[in-house]
Amino acid sequence: METYGNSHKKQKLSNAAESWGKQRATNVTYQAHHVSRNKRGQVVGTRGGFRGCTVWLTGLSGAGKTTVSMALEEYLVCHGIPCYTLDGDNIRQGLNKNLGFSPEDREENIRRIAEVARLFADAGLVCIASFISPYSRDRLNARKIHEAAGLPFFEVFVDAPLDVCEQRDVKGLYKRARAGEIRGFTGIDSEYEKPEAPELVLKTDSCSVNESIQQLIDLLQERDIVPVDASYEVKELYVQENKLDLAKADAETLPAVQIGKVDMQWVQVLAEGWATPLNGFMREREYLQCLHFDCLLDGGVINLSVPVVLPVSTADKERLDGATAMALVYEGRRVAILRNPEFYEHRKEERCARQWGTTCKDHPYIKMVMESGDWLVGGDLQVLDRIYWNDGLDQYRLTPTELKQKFKEMNADAVFAFQLRNPVHNGHALLMQDTHKRLIERGYRRPVLLLHPLGGWTKDDDVPLPWRMKQHAAVLEEGVLNPDSTIVAIFPSPMMYAGPTEVQWHCRARMVAGANFYIVGRDPAGMPHPDTGKDLYEPTHGAKVLTMAPGLITLEIVPFKVAAYNKVKRAMDFYDPKNHQDYDFISGTRMRKMAREGENPPDGFMAPKAWAVLKEYYKSLEKA
Repeated sequence: METYGNSHKKQKLSNAAESWGKQRATNVTYQAHHVSRNKRGQVVGTRGGFRGCTVWLTGLSGAGKTTVSMALEEYLVCHGIPCYTLDGDNIRQGLNKNLGFSPEDREENIRRIAEVARLFADAGLVCIASFISPYSRDRLNARKIHEAAGLPFFEVFVDAPLDVCEQRDVKGLYKRARAGEIRGFTGIDSEYEKPEAPELVLKTDSCSVNESIQQLIDLLQERDIVPVDASYEVKELYVQENKLDLAKADAETLPAVQIGKVDMQWVQVLAEGWATPLNGFMREREYLQCLHFDCLLDGGVINLSVPVVLPVSTADKERLDGATAMALVYEGRRVAILRNPEFYEHRKEERCARQWGTTCKDHPYIKMVMESGDWLVGGDLQVLDRIYWNDGLDQYRLTPTELKQKFKEMNADAVFAFQLRNPVHNGHALLMQDTHKRLIERGYRRPVLLLHPLGGWTKDDDVPLPWRMKQHAAVLEEGVLNPDSTIVAIFPSPMMYAGPTEVQWHCRARMVAGANFYIVGRDPAGMPHPDTGKDLYEPTHGAKVLTMAPGLITLEIVPFKVAAYNKVKRAMDFYDPKNHQDYDFISGTRMRKMAREGENPPDGFMAPKAWAVLKEYYKSLEKA
């Protein structure tokens, strides 16, 4: 945003401290970057090829330059493209703090910025320059500076009518200019010279931020700055509607393999695109990459830490060996076709040792693995119909594509995901509320929470999904979480209790669905060791691993703050070790014991209606 001095007389520039105060801009506000320095550092050099260029955003104050520039920066960094935004207000607080708003100072302001942008571009970054830059001559000079260095320069006119900009007027500068308090204000009493031949025009009065970003990405892809594969789409594996009848007829003629409920849950995970870019159950090459590197390596590093595999018996393997396709049958219904199958040995002990870090046969998922088939079969999956479980919860089973559409409809500019398999207490809510607050402070306007309980198989002593969903609904009903900025949906994956290995899967699946922040808690995907009762995984390792995990660059990890019940405040609070005596750490075991015995927790631990649901669940167990 600009602020203008009273004099248009050219003054001699000086770096002397006493001259700064004479021309210093005052009505400028620092624009917070959405991308942290730590996040930016993770992606520098992750994609081959030089991409240095400058995207120069020009337009009236209030046209949306800063909003678009910060959103574009975030998009590029999250897709592995090193990028930095030079914003007008930010520059005038440092490099150009000794410049005012006379025509001469404006010219020098843009000249300096153009030179700095050239340096950024020369370093291989996409430099986004967000400046009113009202004079055509100055913008042309900026272009020539880049052309002389052999660097691409893209002029983008952020075009919004003056009346729209005045209506937006977040900082009240137009109002002050109309009142005569600010003179030389562009669009009011100082001319803005519209670009005659910009590379792109963004009509921000009629298109959304996301639509503007897509237009910019299209431009950068056309000019070979952004690779097309930097924004791969969700890969759903459902048969197209116009080919469905033919596929179903084909399925009836194929040899069949019976699959169980957990296998069917993995079919749903694949069909809906959570495991993008897999084409089906893992072939041996993909399986080995997953098992040894926690990633797929063909076509770039893509985090995928858990095997998505289909075990079959030796008898099935011998019966189907040589078949070019097979039908997968669940509860008597042919649900999918697996084409071009590849059989390979299911080395169960090695798989368990690598995936779980233990081969304890009393671990509930390991037990299932050890009892499953001695062979794995991979292949290209074609799923015939949308998968429904008819349990009254199917409306919550939103696919990644549907979730992305929901976020778009809510005008979300940030999505933070919270994975859970337990009831929500006020400590969880405190963390989610705090994350929302921090995102607002970072410049986001409409952060949306994805409350995303796991909906696949869980061990017997976990609270079943229907009761958890009922409890989550009560939390929203009581206003502990804001229903207007929260989406509750079900993640269809089975729970594996594989600690830091599995938490990468939970995180990357939400990344596919459009989340760009992920809240990770204490001991994610962990459980007590079946033999010793101690933590199977070190409780802090899940969060630490996520901050280092390869292939998760489109997500920023939000570390879990320790929350406990503050006996003085009579509420859940972030733990302060200086006042340890004020806190009561109510464990999950203790919480379940209170619910089973019909007791109430301390006031402020959990929303009363949500606690009543838990008590009702444990009471139902007694009746059973």
